[in-house]
Amino acid sequence: MKVKKILVSQPAPAVAEKSPYHELVLKHRVDVRFHPFIKLEGVTLKEFRSQRVEILEHSAVIFTSRTTIDNFFRICEQARITIPEGMKYFCNTEAVALYLQKYIVYRKRKIFFADGTFSALVELIAKHKDEKFLLTLSEPHKPELPMALEKMKLRFDKVILARTVSADLSDVDIADYDLLVFYSPSEITSLLRAFPRPNGSPRIATFGHGTAKAAVGEGLTVSVMAPTPEVPSMTKAIDLYIHKLDSGEEVPPVTLEEQSPDLAFIQSQALKGRKTKPVAAKAPAPKEKERFRRAQKRNGRSGGKEITRSRTVIPRFHEPCTGQKLSPPRTTEVEKTDRPAFRAGKGRFRLSGTLCPARRPG
Repeated sequence: MKVKKILVSQPAPAVAEKSPYHELVLKHRVDVRFHPFIKLEGVTLKEFRSQRVEILEHSAVIFTSRTTIDNFFRICEQARITIPEGMKYFCNTEAVALYLQKYIVYRKRKIFFADGTFSALVELIAKHKDEKFLLTLSEPHKPELPMALEKMKLRFDKVILARTVSADLSDVDIADYDLLVFYSPSEITSLLRAFPRPNGSPRIATFGHGTAKAAVGEGLTVSVMAPTPEVPSMTKAIDLYIHKLDSGEEVPPVTLEEQSPDLAFIQSQALKGRKTKPVAAKAPAPKEKERFRRAQKRNGRSGGKEITRSRTVIPRFHEPCTGQKLSPPRTTEVEKTDRPAFRAGKGRFRLSGTLCPARRPG
């Protein structure tokens, strides 16, 4: 079954030509409509104060949407809180970071943004471990980001600045569309509230693991899912799906992984920080242990000086202390405390545990 009409659960773009869905319209001649399934309502000042969060006790704020930015500065204005100039801001995308220009002067030294992925945002925050973060959220929200900050043992507080409520869907008939596109689990909930028993089984396209999991949990068929390594965006995923259908290829429903990629990333980061248990060294063999003990004993006699040991053949000569003729040449260890003095005849040999002045044979 080909796709001719698509309903996207997002507000209509201000400029249609700049929307990524405009390329789908031109390429596949499909009709794309926009209608939000949810809306965010900011919390009141009383609700904010009931959370017992002091904004000025934090040195950095984390934003993941424009709505939380609007409600953050609205609360600050109502509570007559003056934000210090040294406050730092961390955003998940550059678009969210640029939106801060509506309220503050944009400075690169205090505004940081990631590339839109969860892992990039976590790694960006981890580089500033000395800050105390204020994590702005809407309700309901994904638990992965607070969980990641706890795993990294960062100082942070959560604050709810907006709540998600269902939008009015009385003028929407989902039976008119071949594909429904959703971006959050709340939109799936809103769909089922407005249409408890959808006619047939509408094909669903979801963005994110949590959205797909919510749809599958409600018995809906997920035909398209993004992002994946193959298709990083929703429009790319829909483009590939339509191309397969037009070529006569049968596309199976999406199968979910048991674990969210974000949770897998959190666990991998936790394993990186875990210290490995040192491996105990093997006990030396008996012969090596005896050699080591003798070497330690000799080092103690040398007064802590570094000595050079070598295997040397000592020629036949008379014992300097007794005058007794020595036995045939034998191999023993020689300690040379001063090599130049030894060569001049002023060194000392160690023979049979006795230190004797060095003399030439004869």
